[in-house]
Amino acid sequence: MIRMEEAKERFLLVGVSEQDGDDAKDSIEELKALAETAGAQSVGILIQNRERMHPATYVGKGKIEEIRELLFKTDADGIICDDELSPAQLRNLSDLLETKVMDRTLVILDIFAMRASTSEGKIQAELAQLKYRAARLVGMGRAMSRLGGGIGTRGPGEKKLETDRRLIGNRISQLKRELSEVRRHREITREQRIRSGIPVAAIVGYTNAGKSTFLNAMTGAGVLEEDMLFATLDPTTRLLELPGRQQILLTDTVGFIRKLPHHLVEAFQSTLEEAKYADYILHVVDASNKDADMQMHIVYETLRRLGVEDKKIVTLFNKQDAREDGEALHDFQADHTIAVSAKYGSGLDQVKDVLALLLREEKILVERLIPYQNAGVLQLVRKQGELLEESYEENGIWIRAYVPMEVYGKLDS
Repeated sequence: MIRMEEAKERFLLVGVSEQDGDDAKDSIEELKALAETAGAQSVGILIQNRERMHPATYVGKGKIEEIRELLFKTDADGIICDDELSPAQLRNLSDLLETKVMDRTLVILDIFAMRASTSEGKIQAELAQLKYRAARLVGMGRAMSRLGGGIGTRGPGEKKLETDRRLIGNRISQLKRELSEVRRHREITREQRIRSGIPVAAIVGYTNAGKSTFLNAMTGAGVLEEDMLFATLDPTTRLLELPGRQQILLTDTVGFIRKLPHHLVEAFQSTLEEAKYADYILHVVDASNKDADMQMHIVYETLRRLGVEDKKIVTLFNKQDAREDGEALHDFQADHTIAVSAKYGSGLDQVKDVLALLLREEKILVERLIPYQNAGVLQLVRKQGELLEESYEENGIWIRAYVPMEVYGKLDS
């Protein structure tokens, strides 16, 4: 974290709009928020309209001259480009402008290195950073040296790792081994959850949509809540009691964002896969954000990219308290939609009711007399099902309950 007495690094933000009606302006505003989260200050924005990004320099020759002049006028420390730059683009821009050049990916990687708190998160963040740097080593001596300190150099940069292909390759191999062990532990935990018979709902959504606030409001999890991008990286799982004495596990996940770096998707695979192996998806949307529709689209695209398919989805239009218009939002890909304010608790009882309904849909309604010698199965009914009625008769315990298929098969055994 940058200390208060330290001056913030000053950057120009540079983007390319490749077609009319694209989201270049919204994307660069998001880049501004990312830069601020990383501890930098934006001192200017430039967007060039062109058919496609320049393969050698990202922007055209005329725009480079404009950037050079603005760097001088604003006394900026460098530029941040709103797309992932190729090694050649990064090197050429650095040589032509003689300044620090970063891209959106490097800023996001920097934030992840700053935010990671668990050993798994730190391993994943460092692995993503090293993979990014390994691809940009050849012929990049001057470009990388201009990064100096500040943003873009957290994580392995702090350890003063030599930017040598062999050393980085060795470190990547070591991190992969460590991550493999962590993933094995996560898989064991996941298997234990499955054996418990308690279903899992993964909380997904665009970064800063209010996922952690929602989890805290529902379960008292105590997860960090901050109004900033990627405030929490490490997944948290908590048990939630539902109507009818049903139970479900809620798992918070990493927030999604447009242009999510593939290095991060690969490195954080085990964390992101929480959504893939969940029984249900709770999609938290910032309903107060003017780009809510675009953010929903990006979340669904990312879920598809992760192989998350055929899940019941409940979309929660969060932050109703912060909305300035009353226009209804729609999500036609969701099975249920609910307007909520996690901050003030409105709509949360309805969320519990819907989750209870979804769990009940997966169960069978039974009316059965359980012999006293088989009374142990009643504990399974209480734990994994929904016991509606019970009465103690002469020959056993009469029950009326919703039970999952695996319990149903044990009622007569």
